[in-house]
Amino acid sequence: MIETIEVKPREAVGTSRVRKLRATGLVPAVLYGHGEANVNLAIAKEAVNLVIRHGSKMLALTGAVQDTALLREVQWDAYGTEVLHVDLTRVSKDEAVEVTLPVELHGEAPGLTEGGQLKFTSHELHIKCPAGSIPEHLVVSVANLHLGQSVHANDVKLPEGATMLTPASVVVVQIVAATASDDEGAAATAEPELIRKEKADDK
Repeated sequence: MIETIEVKPREAVGTSRVRKLRATGLVPAVLYGHGEANVNLAIAKEAVNLVIRHGSKMLALTGAVQDTALLREVQWDAYGTEVLHVDLTRVSKDEAVEVTLPVELHGEAPGLTEGGQLKFTSHELHIKCPAGSIPEHLVVSVANLHLGQSVHANDVKLPEGATMLTPASVVVVQIVAATASDDEGAAATAEPELIRKEKADDK
């Protein structure tokens, strides 16, 4: 999905000037690539947060620059709550780019009713894809996953023209047999709750 975002020219460089820029509700950004000069930009914080929330990778830039760009990197503060800086790379819609995308599980695995436990081991996968076809996430169905079965990276459905860069043998999700320690752990967490309920009843 391509999302449109307005960018403004930015003259502020250096720690103190950039800090003042952020105080006005703008996020500093830089646009580079395709052998052209780097361009310093500023984007409204609300717009940046919206793009991140939507999971958008491909952006149509308007305002100070008319271009298409890939959201290459987002720099966060130490608490992971505020965006400090954004890197944008010029790309064309048909250009193949490498991106890392989150994995989203769909469906209910029948293996869970067969004494199994779901283990989601790879939450992100690395692919190469035409920039204009980059999805927000990769969908993996577990609707047919039985006890002892797994989904590997090479089983994941990709957009047309995309290739998987994560090694094919990497396990994304699997259904494994629940162990005795898992059962004991569940019982241990349940017991204090039971005790609390009994005390409440005595009052």
